[in-house]
Amino acid sequence: MMAPSKDNAFDHVVVVMFENRSFDNLLGRLYQPGEVPSFEGVLGKDLSNPIPEWADHGADRGHVPYGVAATMDTPNPDPGEEYTHVNTQLFGIIDPPGNRGIVSEKMTAPYNAPPDAEQRPTMDGFVADYISSFTAEMHRPPTYDEHAQIMTGYRPDQLPVMSTLARGFATFDHWFCEVPSQTFTNRSFFHAGTSSGFVVNMAPPDVFPVHNTAETIFERLEANGLTWRVYCDPAVVVPFTGLIHAARLHDGFKNFFSTNQFLEDAANGDLPTYSFIEPNLWHGHNDMHPAYNANYPGMSFDPRSSLLGGEAFLAMIYDAIRTSVSSRGSNVFNTFVMVAFDEHGGTYDHVPPPLAPPPNRSAGAGQLGFTFERSGVRIPAIAISPWIDERIVVNDTFRSTSILATLRERWSLGKPFSDREAIAPTLRTVLTRDAPREPETWPDVVPRPVPPFDESLIPPDAPLGVLAGAIFFGFLAFGKNLGQKVPDFTPDAPPTGAEALAIVRDLFGHLYPNLGL
Repeated sequence: MMAPSKDNAFDHVVVVMFENRSFDNLLGRLYQPGEVPSFEGVLGKDLSNPIPEWADHGADRGHVPYGVAATMDTPNPDPGEEYTHVNTQLFGIIDPPGNRGIVSEKMTAPYNAPPDAEQRPTMDGFVADYISSFTAEMHRPPTYDEHAQIMTGYRPDQLPVMSTLARGFATFDHWFCEVPSQTFTNRSFFHAGTSSGFVVNMAPPDVFPVHNTAETIFERLEANGLTWRVYCDPAVVVPFTGLIHAARLHDGFKNFFSTNQFLEDAANGDLPTYSFIEPNLWHGHNDMHPAYNANYPGMSFDPRSSLLGGEAFLAMIYDAIRTSVSSRGSNVFNTFVMVAFDEHGGTYDHVPPPLAPPPNRSAGAGQLGFTFERSGVRIPAIAISPWIDERIVVNDTFRSTSILATLRERWSLGKPFSDREAIAPTLRTVLTRDAPREPETWPDVVPRPVPPFDESLIPPDAPLGVLAGAIFFGFLAFGKNLGQKVPDFTPDAPPTGAEALAIVRDLFGHLYPNLGL
């Protein structure tokens, strides 16, 4: 192995992206007040959210104080994560009043948004939104104990892998996702600096796979002779990255591999310039996403904790990098690892997101009238590198497009992808050391046991639920756009899980030759 050089610290960038957790939810208790020079956590603060007077249970208590999550599946059921819900969470607004207690798809303008685009978020609507969302999904109002769980987060001992890595390297206490909404729009910003004006996942189903035509970092890397791979947990049915950017990437689906290949590539020094890692985002998931039960009433999609599964998944990735000592290509000294999340997923955070420029200042309002002038909510972010000291807390504002900015700077990849990405700081300032830490001095991580997932609990003859149905019809729209003959299912009469899986494999499996769909 050549002598390590800080100049090569970003030769190989690895991002593992989890789902739908806020900073407060997972890392808010990482440090005690005064334990480090500055840390914007929850300890030592009197944090709460009001209970709306229209609540069926608990309104007489006035508010819900912030507490500790009672289980490793909290909050359960899943909170609302769409733009409509996030508006209520940030500003405490339900406008018009008829938006209360109904699913997001039926809400009407102004979609709970504040009248002034520059209004500062109050961060006091998480309880109100959870009561409204719970009522819409479960067809009954929650009890006080049920809606109070939205105002909870985890202790470090509950998440030993995340906490150990955050303390062992650098954690960002002001890292914001890019859009106050859900998964697809934020993941699109992560790799393209924009979401082509789209705000919600699949309404209608073809918006991302067909109409999201924004240039991606994958293409720019390839155009400059650099390499990339997307590695997916072997249980993944449909890679989200492939679906979100299908309009641009379908010729590059050959670059999608299993995480088993990642382990082999890391050990052999064969990691590409950029690696993006997706955990399992489906049933029995290990993506840290809250329980899907509201989307699939009566089905046991979450008999094990996605947090515990995610911790084990993260430990596997970390250990693979830590032990990568190839004398050529990638190794522990020239590989930078980012632990990221796509969005907060409706879980509570107390820090108001900042304003931000829209990705294209001349484009006007996008889907649901959103002008993209506000950032999304603060999310966990951890940087791992031998060139980073332990117990580093980065207080400066970073954002999810910082990965794009870092790759562009390292490899001279041209102009910013968007006006939003143009303001994102690079990660070079996080490298605090002149000499690397030897990997044997890095902290050991030991995940807690992960309960097994029994796939027999998922009835293959049941109709697709909301999330899986949206993904399925998105793929049908993509296939139709490619000129394929697709079956005539409709959202009102979806196929069963077994039928949908067979169709996806038959129509699209060949597009992912290295993934084994």
